[in-house]
Amino acid sequence: MSRTLALVAKTKSERLEATLLAVMPAFLERHWRILGHPDLQPSWVHAGLPGDRFQPDAALGLGESAPDLCLVLGGDGTLLGAARQMSGRGTPILGINLGSLGFLTAHPVEETAEVVRLYFEDRLARESRSMLEAELVRNGQVVGKQCVLNDAVINKGSLARIMEFQLQIDGCDAATIKADGLIVATPTGSTAYSLSAGGPILHPALDAWVISPICPHSLTLRPTVVPSSLSVSITVGDTEDAHLTMDGQLEYPLQPGDRVELRKAAADLILLQNPALPFFRVLQQKLHWNTR
Repeated sequence: MSRTLALVAKTKSERLEATLLAVMPAFLERHWRILGHPDLQPSWVHAGLPGDRFQPDAALGLGESAPDLCLVLGGDGTLLGAARQMSGRGTPILGINLGSLGFLTAHPVEETAEVVRLYFEDRLARESRSMLEAELVRNGQVVGKQCVLNDAVINKGSLARIMEFQLQIDGCDAATIKADGLIVATPTGSTAYSLSAGGPILHPALDAWVISPICPHSLTLRPTVVPSSLSVSITVGDTEDAHLTMDGQLEYPLQPGDRVELRKAAADLILLQNPALPFFRVLQQKLHWNTR
């Protein structure tokens, strides 16, 4: 029985066709079944790959057996979208960086062939990453639900006044917050928006969330780390032009009285990483910790 590859890519990347040509023969010669979004098909054909070996499927096999591997060719944003599609399916994700930063897609495009070789030799490390399940509840009804890898953010529009909301942790009142917004981030997301808001960097192996207020009115409101076993609930007060943003990619408009419920997702995500690129080596490269 052939194995299945879910292929996710940044179709606008100038590097995509060359990367496809470098990486796909290793899967094709092993008779893997290739699934990918229909938008990816022109790049596949232009790369000179056999057209009959690419199966257009925007859902990446949803409803059937989970793919054996999800290969992401792009930047961190591309991987975040793939993580939501693979959420709960148990499919490991391998990222090749065609973007600029590459915290999640840490493998540089120049090392594509080497990383794929390590995969087939079963020499890549499996990193378990916690995911955050977010629900938007309005008048007692769930109107939005998503599992995210990075963060859930409540923020205001550019001209809206400061927000007020109630924060509960594990069912207990924690704070009444007046701020421009609030970020609840996973350890993976601690190096994203939360870091810009003054939050700490969490090692991805930690089982915790970081809650970071955005420009709070009180200087005593500081970023806080809590166990991921505790639920987080945020109730929006009187507000205008407020939004719930998930992974910086999905957005829901908020109304006064809306409640955002956050909890640990039932299943972690598996990222495949080169053992030669441990977390602190990536921090050195991306945040320049090894320079003065």
